[in-house]
Amino acid sequence: MRIEVVTLFPALIEQALRHGVLGRALERGLLSVGTEDPRAHTRDVHRTVDDRPYGGGPGMVLKPEPLCAAIAAARRRLPAGSARIALSPQGQLLTQARVVRLASLPGMVLIAGRYEGVDERVLELEVDQEVSIGDYVVSGGELPALVLIDALARLQPGALGDDRSSVDESFGDGLLDWPHYTRPDVYQGRQVPAVLSSGDHAAIQRWRERQSVGRTWLRRPDLIGRTPLDGERRALLEEFLQQQRDGAGET
Repeated sequence: MRIEVVTLFPALIEQALRHGVLGRALERGLLSVGTEDPRAHTRDVHRTVDDRPYGGGPGMVLKPEPLCAAIAAARRRLPAGSARIALSPQGQLLTQARVVRLASLPGMVLIAGRYEGVDERVLELEVDQEVSIGDYVVSGGELPALVLIDALARLQPGALGDDRSSVDESFGDGLLDWPHYTRPDVYQGRQVPAVLSSGDHAAIQRWRERQSVGRTWLRRPDLIGRTPLDGERRALLEEFLQQQRDGAGET
């Protein structure tokens, strides 16, 4: 996958790409990330990329000419079928299901806005979709772009030490992940659930699935609404809730 980020702060993107799973994915050639600075497409001595908003109000708005030129330059480095995505609070919420769909694309341009936003005509002319990472405000689109890039990198075959890691984790199947434990067996009076040391793989898997359904029900019931439970998961939830009622919580 090839990704191009249109940003006023290329160094912010480039520095973040050096670390962790994302850095290893780039080193292995599983994806590539480039940047395009709208300032390179200005024609005045001050390299002006923003201006006051029509109608008045605080802040500045990114001008359409340099931004559209930067998007066009980034697109020329991408394969056919690539998408143009603006990181925006008015976009569709970024979910794991959406990340999976985006991961099937050959490439994408990510447009990172700044200040009060971008000229609306840029969105109308040069953007295929808008994506939001949540209902809150950050200073620009660079961090949301990095969140999306990192999520996409994890889905590239070979990016993780074990490819099952991208499946057996929160939101992989619409639910939260189960609890994880490691040594020591007892820490500050809290013991690892005995089933995890039993060697009974079927019992361990059922415990994990029960915890996953139960945790989602308790902590993110909205996810249950999006992904209705099938018969097996309903049974697991009933077991979990009964254990809670009996005061025999497993965590």
